[in-house]
Amino acid sequence: MTARLQGLTQSAAQGVMAAAQALDAGRVDEASRHLAGVAATHPEHPEVLRMQAGILSMRGQHPDAIRTMRHALAFRPDDAAYHNTLGTLLGQAGQYDAAIESLRRTCELQPEMAVAWYNLGVMLTRCVRNQDAVVALQRAVTLAPDHMSARALLADMLRMRGRVGEAAVEYRRVLIEQPWAGMAWWGLADIRIARFSADDIARMQEALQHPAAGDDDLIAIGFALAKAFDDTGQYARSLAALAQANAIARRRQSWNRDGYSTAVNALNATFTPPLPAAPETLGSKVIFIVGLPRSGSTLVEQILATHSSVEGAGELPDLPLVLAEESRRRNQPFPRWASAMQPADWERLGRRYLERTAHWRRERPVFTDKLPSNWIYTGAIRAMLPAARIIGCRRDPLETCFSCYRQRLDNNEYARDFDDLASFWRDFDRSLRHWSAVHPTRVLEHDYEALLDDPAGRIRQLLDFCGLPFEEACLRFHDNPREVRSPSATQVRQPLRKDTAHTPRYGALLDPLRAALGIAPWRG
Repeated sequence: MTARLQGLTQSAAQGVMAAAQALDAGRVDEASRHLAGVAATHPEHPEVLRMQAGILSMRGQHPDAIRTMRHALAFRPDDAAYHNTLGTLLGQAGQYDAAIESLRRTCELQPEMAVAWYNLGVMLTRCVRNQDAVVALQRAVTLAPDHMSARALLADMLRMRGRVGEAAVEYRRVLIEQPWAGMAWWGLADIRIARFSADDIARMQEALQHPAAGDDDLIAIGFALAKAFDDTGQYARSLAALAQANAIARRRQSWNRDGYSTAVNALNATFTPPLPAAPETLGSKVIFIVGLPRSGSTLVEQILATHSSVEGAGELPDLPLVLAEESRRRNQPFPRWASAMQPADWERLGRRYLERTAHWRRERPVFTDKLPSNWIYTGAIRAMLPAARIIGCRRDPLETCFSCYRQRLDNNEYARDFDDLASFWRDFDRSLRHWSAVHPTRVLEHDYEALLDDPAGRIRQLLDFCGLPFEEACLRFHDNPREVRSPSATQVRQPLRKDTAHTPRYGALLDPLRAALGIAPWRG
């Protein structure tokens, strides 16, 4: 660190170090205050630029953050820490391929840097390259046995494989050493099969006051504490814990609901009427499962992935990455370039997506892509991969939105506020209705509550829509031991239950959310 501060005055160096500590703790406003004066006097210093990039990223200004970090890296092209920072920023922007490349370069330059191996493991996990991720995370833990985030993420991997007992033991081990480790508390909450004890609640409340707890810890502990209060029937306290956790997250980055709605409308209009598309047979082996988080999409994937012809790939980043590649190639944001595309161009993008996802067709001919937010790209999917199926998952809007509000979701900033949530749900609802009307044979509206009422009938409907012959095993989807990396991982390993509605327990406490959704107040 000392070498990186060369060229700064003593006071400026102190400001940079204070900003770095605040960023590590997730306190972006504090970091910005420490850096303000330094940036004015040393605007081209690489370490100042690196701190600025971190602040921009935490505020959601990802293109500016990456551009600033690349500028800093030009001054120190062989500095492993700079490549590590760039890799992290690229990952936060959703540019996972580039992030992995930067982080691998970091590990080459400084193989003993545990945090780089951890960051690489995170990015590989987001790309559903789980075996590679485990290798990177184990390397991080070998280098730094006290790297609690790496250990917690390895415990997540155990949970994903259905080894929840082992995962819980590992989370508890982490908490013995770092009682404020938010990811471990949330990992325990997300297992969903055991309740927190009164002692756990007391320990979480103490952890919220621990000076070593950063904002990420406070957010995760807040969600875990809300789960604990919910389990014990303390619904007002649960809502208060959720409000506090979401408020901390909103301090970093707010959601522009009007801007998002405008962008969704523009996207839908761009592809209506449908643009000249790739060959009609392209994409026949792909099933996209879309919708809001917590709307039953993992359940749909589990059902389909129990079929002998279907590989459940999970939440793949490949579709938005392919569209982002084309945006960079054309030097225009999506969908501004869409109207200039010819059928051969869409075919090129479709084949690029199939090339990126070829791994998922090695053992079974058909695969699912369950990235929920792909609903906004329905028009592009129809142009790139006309033969692909798209399943839009619906669940009661109040249940869906409240479940999103209660879930610790990364990079889903619309879930922090009831009005934002309601607006986001309406955007999805409007879009799914539109596309299922325009493409009725390729876009299916799947209803979660209808599945609960008639499991066999709705499972047959799903298989018929996907062009798959009926298999009895799909009715016993809960027996499928496949890896599931989703908040619903534990639930989809259990038979269907009709008592999953959560909002009635909260009664009138949820009337603000009902009002945002245009639903009548609670009447008991």
